[in-house]
Amino acid sequence: MSSTDLRVAVVGAGMGGLAHAIALKRLGVRVEVFEQAPELGEIGAAIALSGNSTRLLERLGVGEDLAVAAAEPTELQFRRWDDGELIWAHEVGEWYRERCGGPYYGIHRQDLQGALINGLGSEVIRLGHRCVGVTEEPDGARLVFEGGETAFAHVVVGADGIHSVLRERVTGGAAEAVFSRDVGFRGLIPVEKLPSLPDPGAIQFWAGPGGHVLHYAIEGGKTVNFLAVVDREEWTEPTWKVEAEVQEALDAFVGWHPGVTEMIGAVEEDPAWWALHDYPPLERWSAGRVVLMGDSAHAMLPHQGQGANQAIEDAVALAYLLAETQPDDYRRAFSRYEALRMKRTRRAQVYSRLPARYLHIPDGKGAERRNARIQRLAEDIAWIHDYDVEEAVAAQGALSDRTGSAG
Repeated sequence: MSSTDLRVAVVGAGMGGLAHAIALKRLGVRVEVFEQAPELGEIGAAIALSGNSTRLLERLGVGEDLAVAAAEPTELQFRRWDDGELIWAHEVGEWYRERCGGPYYGIHRQDLQGALINGLGSEVIRLGHRCVGVTEEPDGARLVFEGGETAFAHVVVGADGIHSVLRERVTGGAAEAVFSRDVGFRGLIPVEKLPSLPDPGAIQFWAGPGGHVLHYAIEGGKTVNFLAVVDREEWTEPTWKVEAEVQEALDAFVGWHPGVTEMIGAVEEDPAWWALHDYPPLERWSAGRVVLMGDSAHAMLPHQGQGANQAIEDAVALAYLLAETQPDDYRRAFSRYEALRMKRTRRAQVYSRLPARYLHIPDGKGAERRNARIQRLAEDIAWIHDYDVEEAVAAQGALSDRTGSAG
């Protein structure tokens, strides 16, 4: 267990923030999580968890809850947009578990959040606390919340997502999000409403001119989560989400396979276009006693499914480094954390931009070259899925003298 006197405040009860708090608590570090929402129960679509995070979540003690709520895909498949011809398929399931040391899951965000809350315990979560600033004090930092309430900690972890309040404090100015020239239309569809969809138990990408579709099963295979993406040159709306008619999305996928158009046409709840943005890599992730993690530090596009997975890697790495940190020695922990995580997450950001470009190639020689390259995909992305952040932390020497473990 930890011998530090450190007190940590985590701003944000998303996936990364909750995982970080679990890891700190298991290592004996005092932690509180401050969440702006008045109640927990994350809305939104589903999330893909890959082996580089599921093995960590299993070590954090939430594996059983995940297994009950999630679905494990049988294969990874790429298909043609119009006739559904299989371009490439690769086993996932048991092969993936043996290769990566953890399962690949599709899970609803609310189910994942619930599993993390069960693992943490709600007693350390403070709801209705919207952080509006942090002031430095001689022996720590004071968080200021909307309404005037404050809280003290030695270290403040910004896990407050892509629209982070604490990012500006770290960077010294407002960071400009970058529009990817893609918009997405998404939904959760009961599998019985998709009679034309081939192999709904697989995670599938459909590649076509100017767009692509990703889908996978959740809830034990009862529901399919999909994201349909199309090119758009600019986004001028003041928000990243605008209401849409289902027919608008169908019009963008005219001529696509019935399995695709059935999914899009079956959306009943909150049909909308989502402008897909990320942020340029930050030069630093910390300033004073504030340090960033997850989307606050390295927001990325969804096309590799790595946003939450990289946040969970951050969560575990930073927990180990803070667990051996005294209140006045935080700078060393921050420096080691940035050295460990920045290069990998920057590479993940780059790879997350690639699929939309090569999946949207029109039929012809370019698409044929793309299809040939997809045959090597398992090797091309192995560096994402095989990685074990605990081994990376241990290589830094941070675990060499520990008697406790986050796992």
